[in-house]
Amino acid sequence: MVKPYLSYGTGRRKCSVARVYMKSGTGQIIINGRPSEEYLMRKTLQMIVNQAFEVTDTQGKFDVYANICGGGLSGQAGALRHGISRALLKLDNKYRAPLKKAGFLTRDPRMVERKKYGRPGARKRFQFSKR
Repeated sequence: MVKPYLSYGTGRRKCSVARVYMKSGTGQIIINGRPSEEYLMRKTLQMIVNQAFEVTDTQGKFDVYANICGGGLSGQAGALRHGISRALLKLDNKYRAPLKKAGFLTRDPRMVERKKYGRPGARKRFQFSKR
């Protein structure tokens, strides 16, 4: 069976998981069946997604098809960048040095701290009154 894609990578950030399929093309990015400009409205999020291509000088060489679930838009953009970086690494190992230097291959471990009982949030406390 012939694979319809060149490379695959899974990216994660916060609660988001991005399954990224990459094939040679014109630089089109499709997220959950919609173009990236339509899915990620903010320019900063679109910039985050394209950072892996900028670092490796592969802008406009690959089409990306991504299935992202969980979390918010910021976490999803970070997960997509992580997935694209992993997929590029599987394509060619020469991309490892620039991606590693930029920190795109490392999974960001930061998560939201859970809310504790007896408090209004994770760390916030109710107002203290002596009387």
